[in-house]
Amino acid sequence: MNDLQLIAKTFYGLEEVLAKELLQLGAKNIKQGNRSVSFTGDLGFMYKANYNLHTALRILREFKQFRRIRTADDLYKAISKINWDSLLDKDGSFRIDVTGKAQYFKNTQFIALKSKDAIVDQFRQKHGTRPNISLTEPDLRIVLHFYNDTLNVLLDSSGDSLHKRGYRSATNIAPINEVLAAGMVALSGWNGTTNLLDPMCGSGTILIEAAMQEMRIPASINRSSFGFEKWKDFDKELFELIKESGLKKVRELNDGIKFIGYDKAPSAVEKAIQNVKNANLEEFISIKHADFFRTFKPKNPTMLLFNPPYDERLSINTKEFYRQIGNTLKFNYPDTHAWMLVGNMEALKVVGLRPSRKIKLFNGKIEARLVKYEMYAGSKKIKKNITKKTNR
Repeated sequence: MNDLQLIAKTFYGLEEVLAKELLQLGAKNIKQGNRSVSFTGDLGFMYKANYNLHTALRILREFKQFRRIRTADDLYKAISKINWDSLLDKDGSFRIDVTGKAQYFKNTQFIALKSKDAIVDQFRQKHGTRPNISLTEPDLRIVLHFYNDTLNVLLDSSGDSLHKRGYRSATNIAPINEVLAAGMVALSGWNGTTNLLDPMCGSGTILIEAAMQEMRIPASINRSSFGFEKWKDFDKELFELIKESGLKKVRELNDGIKFIGYDKAPSAVEKAIQNVKNANLEEFISIKHADFFRTFKPKNPTMLLFNPPYDERLSINTKEFYRQIGNTLKFNYPDTHAWMLVGNMEALKVVGLRPSRKIKLFNGKIEARLVKYEMYAGSKKIKKNITKKTNR
């Protein structure tokens, strides 16, 4: 089976993590790009990547490349050179997305419209009928990527974004994207040898993604469909073998390791519990109704990983809230490491702790930092000294 040229899309800052995932999965010719990683693999590997990868948003198949596309006529002729019959039924449906920067075209909508005309005209000439446009559930998703006057025609094998795992039926305000959550777990270096605590767990996404990674559960095990399943060359038997192979690699957790989630909102706790159940992980993840600021470190070694709210998502007194986070970590969680994603740079200044690492990420369109704090038992002595001075 011939190798395909493939591209995995991801978030800014997760390229290296995704490249490592692809290497472990068996990809070849891996090259990191901007919010993407290119690689090669056969048809079965394209299925495998969609089914298994935790930090990929989409898997695109490079199909054709055309150079010197500078006019509407150039574009129409290039798209017309592709035998669309081999990819799409005459009574099927498709959509076109345009990305990149087209040096000679100012309007991406015009590019999509002209390309659509070339495709439907080809079908009309051959069959007297044409496929339909569908923006929500097309049989074929076409991506036209321009770089100056070079056009790359890609096919989106994923369909809906791969962050739509299928387990999250209930969410709170601005829930964290599953791919971003998976990336946070990987970047934190958590390796399954300590408890993992999300003290502001919201929908439970970070804990679910961490458990799935540690147990080597395929990221899309709960997903109902992929774009490639509608392709004319879809090999159902091969895909079933890929899924069976993925399940054989699932492993047990280290003894005593727990995934713990807190949230002070009862509604969030209910939603997180439901999502954990949907992911079939209720045996491993414990969600509790608790206010982080009134909690203390569990007895066993524990790492914290969380996405605290900030004023863009929730109306709070940002300075006071993040000051409380710092104090709680300092005094209630000695001998722990804590990672948190912060989308408010001013908030970092009032935490009162010096981060040992800062990693630039984007939470949606908001520039954020994944920061690491290291707490030591000596913090308790600081608290005692502060108390003594206060009581004088």
